[in-house]
Amino acid sequence: MSAPPRATSMERVQQQHLPLPIGSSQQQQQQQERCDDWIFFDVPSDITIDVNGVSFKLHKFPLISRSGRIRKLIAEHRDADIARIELLTLPGGADSFELAAKFCYGVNFEITTANVAQLCCVSDYLEMTEEYANENLASRSEAYLDGVVCKSLEMSVEVLQQCEGLFPLADELNIVGRCTDAIASKACAEQIASSFSRLEYSSSGRLHMNKQAKCNGDWWIEDLSVLRIDLYQRVIEAMKCRGVHPESIGASLVNYAEKLFKRKPTLWTATSRPRVGLMPGSVGFEEKTVVETIASLLPAEKVAVPMSFLFGLLRSAVMLDCTMSCRLNLERRIGSQLEMATLDDLLIPSFQHAGDTLFDVDTIHRILVIFSQQDESEDGGSGYDSDGPNPPSQTALVKVAKLVDNYLAEIAPDANLKLAKFVVIADTLPGYARTTDDGLYRAVDIYLKAHQGLSDLERKRLCKLIDFQKLSEEASAHAAQNERLPLQAIVQVLYIEQLRLRNALCCSFSEDNQKTAYQSRRISNGALSAAMSPRDNYASLRRENRELKLELARMRVRINDLEKGHACMKQDLEKSSSKKLMNSMKKFGKLFISHSPFRGSSSPSKHSMVTDSKVTGRI
Repeated sequence: MSAPPRATSMERVQQQHLPLPIGSSQQQQQQQERCDDWIFFDVPSDITIDVNGVSFKLHKFPLISRSGRIRKLIAEHRDADIARIELLTLPGGADSFELAAKFCYGVNFEITTANVAQLCCVSDYLEMTEEYANENLASRSEAYLDGVVCKSLEMSVEVLQQCEGLFPLADELNIVGRCTDAIASKACAEQIASSFSRLEYSSSGRLHMNKQAKCNGDWWIEDLSVLRIDLYQRVIEAMKCRGVHPESIGASLVNYAEKLFKRKPTLWTATSRPRVGLMPGSVGFEEKTVVETIASLLPAEKVAVPMSFLFGLLRSAVMLDCTMSCRLNLERRIGSQLEMATLDDLLIPSFQHAGDTLFDVDTIHRILVIFSQQDESEDGGSGYDSDGPNPPSQTALVKVAKLVDNYLAEIAPDANLKLAKFVVIADTLPGYARTTDDGLYRAVDIYLKAHQGLSDLERKRLCKLIDFQKLSEEASAHAAQNERLPLQAIVQVLYIEQLRLRNALCCSFSEDNQKTAYQSRRISNGALSAAMSPRDNYASLRRENRELKLELARMRVRINDLEKGHACMKQDLEKSSSKKLMNSMKKFGKLFISHSPFRGSSSPSKHSMVTDSKVTGRI
């Protein structure tokens, strides 16, 4: 227990001949009325104690018999008749001193969670220890704190809340530390007990955890929301050291932040402006401290807190002008799990000056860069999973690519959105992230429609983002007739469509020649893919498969047309009366069928005849 300092100028001792001050405040009158209930009146008062403007007319003997500090103050002025002592720095104020004075007078009162912290501090300040009296106030208070309070989580939280106005003495006496450790240990024990209650035996007799059973070990989350942010921070840090589940810590952080946001709803309205240079005591400073503290307490595990909560913290951090380290920390956490985000999460309002974009594009760009760099650092090896052809992050890349395309389409109508910002967002992800460029084409078309004053050079720069070979048939048909696109882009779309039609016509080759051509193409592609990265090779294979499926569908349509024409010719020939002509046509048909590329394929008629290529051309 720390030794209190000697009497200073804050504790002034006055002589008997000085007049007693007359209490005029309502607080002093109420305090005196309460003192009248337990102070005996048959002995006149010989000393007055002033505590923060409240006077207590008491007697020296009961005070010096228990308080070492008051005994020393009176002993220093033994020659003079002391009339008044001022204790301006007494922790807890007049209420704490009244309890200490009652104890000196032998008045019974109950030690509870509401006053034990005050009693510990005031007993240390007044030196009410065993050195001056047996079973003094200090030992009584410490016994209750250690023997009762620290054995209960709820009582520890209540005492910790009472310590808010007793700093720094409450911290020096380790009241805060003991309560914090008690809360952390009890929460950890609750989780262990809850885990054991969820254990059950399976049908095979093996012990396993029932994940569907409700976990009741986190009931303390609501209790912690009443603590001040600095005390709450110490509790969460103690819980991390004790091994409390990250999911439970994340749920507590979410609950604490939601409580704050509900208390201050006007700070997060759509018309709110950023609070720049907030000082202690100003509006928003408390919220800024809470956001920065919660961001520093977030567990490292990705699934500990919802993605929407991270974006909510980031919005608040931008609006409250939190430190750059706080915002970068949130951006890194979001970037590491961006595939879990939604479009609404990305639409962060811009809190800058008038004339800027509606949404904070720069923040989203930094998050995308973090996601791309994280993907390269984790998957910058073979790029393939041992169980299949897909790279480990291919699913995440596809999700983020679709998310970015939808985000670009959402911000494209903004008249203040510069072309450079639009391009840098679209170009952040690698090319293999998009399996189709339909979404990107839609976003580019919306931007061109909203910014009709772009020059030809700017429109060409915008269209370079699109890989027209990745467009679907519907998107290609729209692009071929889109007058907003530059002429070169339209020509490129038409050229790609021509190549597709040419490939469809090549499907009339024989099956053997088709297999040979396909194998040679695979060989050439294999030689090319050896020089490409695995992800580029994977994207190329996907495009090739899509083109082959399109060619196969067109080949089937072509075969059906040929069979219909052959059926019509057969009917005409059967009606003819010339048997010689019929026989010659049969011979001609047999000769053609023996060289037909579709020989052996399934056909509606076994005796179907296929015409020569010249006849086909005339049809």
